[in-house]
Amino acid sequence: MNRLALAVLSASLCVLASCSGRTQSSATQVGVELPLLTSPFWQAYNAYLPGYAREYRLSMLPPSNAGGDTSKFLSDVQNMITAGVGGLILSPTDTAAVSTSLARAQESHVPVVAVDVAPDRGSVFMVVRADNRAYGRDACTYLGSHVHAGAVVQIEGDLASINGRDRTQAFDECMRTRYPAIRVLEVAADWDAAKAAQGLEALFASNPAIKGIYMQAGGVYLSPTLAFLRRHNALVPAGDARHILIVSNDGIPQELDAIRKGWIDATVSQPADAYAKYGLYYLSAALAGRTFKPGPTDH
Repeated sequence: MNRLALAVLSASLCVLASCSGRTQSSATQVGVELPLLTSPFWQAYNAYLPGYAREYRLSMLPPSNAGGDTSKFLSDVQNMITAGVGGLILSPTDTAAVSTSLARAQESHVPVVAVDVAPDRGSVFMVVRADNRAYGRDACTYLGSHVHAGAVVQIEGDLASINGRDRTQAFDECMRTRYPAIRVLEVAADWDAAKAAQGLEALFASNPAIKGIYMQAGGVYLSPTLAFLRRHNALVPAGDARHILIVSNDGIPQELDAIRKGWIDATVSQPADAYAKYGLYYLSAALAGRTFKPGPTDH
């Protein structure tokens, strides 16, 4: 039976930085840096931002799109700080390199909210992200309870990102401890569709009897994965003995359509709307001089 696994959004306080004593104007200008817009997930997130910016009385610059390029990401953020934005929402793919941008923001007294990822180091006002280890565990449990034995493929995210590391480590640990009869094959795809396709080609050449696939980002990996299986006459619907069990991450409409058609079996949903809402909510709070204590939230 198809199912949709949901991961609960959590917002956690990382480090309070440069937020005390600021007063919020009726329309404080803020900047947003997107990691890429080729993914339907990030397209959805981007579409939610203007409405929530109006709700929280923030004047949002047109979001900048790094396109997966860390150098462009850092340059875009520097340009926004130089332009005098009052606050920033960042979603870096390289969670170590972003520390440079965070240091510059702190020096300029610009509060930063990190959405979807937590920086490896540096000061931010708030981190708004879901439990990415739960994503990996849920995908493992679904695949393991259906596959039982054989080989499965994990199409990894960028391991320079805490999200990629969390999902990969949790999936591998779960498989190793709970399903030792299953062998995990890794595709290092770096949130890149072309790398995912190339990695699948290389793996299937020497491992034709793959039983399952975990895609860490359906917005990037769904299309090349289905295209690859179709080329190899391996895209058959659930219920067919030749069906390859597939679990994805994101919860985008394309994945839900693929579930209805039987091409894939489950997706672990990321809340693009809540990311946009709470990212801007906490940035508004920072600009108003509010502070928060670490601990659970009601969202």
